[in-house]
Amino acid sequence: MSIDKEGPLRRELYAVLQVSPEATDEEIKKAYRHWAQVYHPDKYQDLQMKEIATQNFQRICEAYEILSDENKRQIYDIYGMEGLTSGLELGPKLNKPEELKEELEKLRRMKEQEKMAAHFRPSGTILVNLSLPEFLDGDGIMRGMAMSSEVHSQLSKRNTVAMGGNLEVQENSGGAAASAVFRHQLSSVSSIEFMGSAGLQGIIGVQTTRELSVHSTATITFAKSLRDGSVNLSNTWTRQLSETALGNIQLLLGPQSSIAVGWQNKDEKMSASGRLEIGTSSFGASARYSRRFSSKSHGRIAGKFGSSTLEVEVGGGRKLSEFSTIRMLCGVGIQGIFWKFELHRGGQKIIIPVLLSRNINSAFAVGAFLFPTSLYFLLKKLVIKPYYLQKENRRALENKEKTSAQVKEARAGAERAQRLLQNVANRKRNRQVEINGLVITKAVYGSRKALKRREESREAHDESASEVIDVTLPLNFLVNDSGQLKLHGGVKKSGIMGFCDPCPGEPKELYMEYTYGGQSYEVMVDDYAELLIPQEDHRI
Repeated sequence: MSIDKEGPLRRELYAVLQVSPEATDEEIKKAYRHWAQVYHPDKYQDLQMKEIATQNFQRICEAYEILSDENKRQIYDIYGMEGLTSGLELGPKLNKPEELKEELEKLRRMKEQEKMAAHFRPSGTILVNLSLPEFLDGDGIMRGMAMSSEVHSQLSKRNTVAMGGNLEVQENSGGAAASAVFRHQLSSVSSIEFMGSAGLQGIIGVQTTRELSVHSTATITFAKSLRDGSVNLSNTWTRQLSETALGNIQLLLGPQSSIAVGWQNKDEKMSASGRLEIGTSSFGASARYSRRFSSKSHGRIAGKFGSSTLEVEVGGGRKLSEFSTIRMLCGVGIQGIFWKFELHRGGQKIIIPVLLSRNINSAFAVGAFLFPTSLYFLLKKLVIKPYYLQKENRRALENKEKTSAQVKEARAGAERAQRLLQNVANRKRNRQVEINGLVITKAVYGSRKALKRREESREAHDESASEVIDVTLPLNFLVNDSGQLKLHGGVKKSGIMGFCDPCPGEPKELYMEYTYGGQSYEVMVDDYAELLIPQEDHRI
């Protein structure tokens, strides 16, 4: 069965039965029988214990009911519990898994299209060219300014319209243009666009795109200039080279014919791109490389070389919020030495190049790079980092207050589940002690930051106690007769019986100390990572 690799949060039921998301029907049935014996209410005479057992037995039955049904399991793997309660009819028309998946994909696309249709998607760029030499000469600091804006709107499931305009002012001259594009989805693999613009670049044109295969796309564009009547015809072929790399070739026929080859590669840590263009009257090459240092900061180096340009840029940027990023680059080119400031906010961009010197001087160029870099690290240490730390602590406190009742209830449920596991867990532990096998001496699960504080200072134990939970007992219960313990990957550990989530919304880890064969071991593992112990590399 295919599992949605992007949906680990939808796998709590696998944790309840302590099986892998890839488990077979027989493995699920076996796990259900095991846990049903542990939590069956008839095993307990005490009324309080019977009530606790009943609550946990219902969790076991619910997990088994869903995971043992092929259709329900597939819905759960793709959409989670929300998919099971969405009102989908699992009648005779959806007997085959392929048909069910197709129906679910239709539902997903329909919801995405409805969401898209309800919103306009604006984008725009403001470019402001400043010049320090001209300012010092008394000619003013502004060299020129350009503005562009575009709005996309989904008219229907198949039709999209985009309208935009741009304005450009350069010293004593300027101009403006307006454009409109209508896009129609012909089928799931092809589309056609009609475009037109008036003003500086008055053109009319048509463009069609078609997916040739799963990895290849072709685009043909025909455009005619309203100013001089010239015609341009371009063909672009795009190919997915790998999971992270994309390549393209573009052939342009017209007054300025050219051929261009481009390449892009992007993953979690870096992004790189390059382009080489050779034309009848010019040529050019460009490349860009960005490296992510953390979830919020990145560095960038870019360069351009051609018949009319020579330029190198070095710098970096920082993410201010979920939608905002600021970037600063220092560049050297034919025009001189310059800084470039960029602010990206959603689909909006503000770009401010500042020309510092028309003369290229190596000492001045080094200074132009080191000054803003030093200033950034100074501000980061004295202003930015303290501000974000204070903001993060305030958010964590608000989240803690908001979820306190939920966490309190979850802790009580975990304690009740551990009470039912206690006798068997102690017997297993004593047996492992006798044979010098695997014994979990200490295990805590919870906030990654809290566990780090506990490790750095024992005095922080009381402060961090509310963000972690002791899970030594349930882990000793999970040790098998062979003296091994396995926690499956891709499954959130808070769903394991006897566990709970002590800090919703925070990244979590599991810290464990154990003994095996008279030796001491310790391990720290991520919330969704697989764990198999004992292992030699855990030895202290």
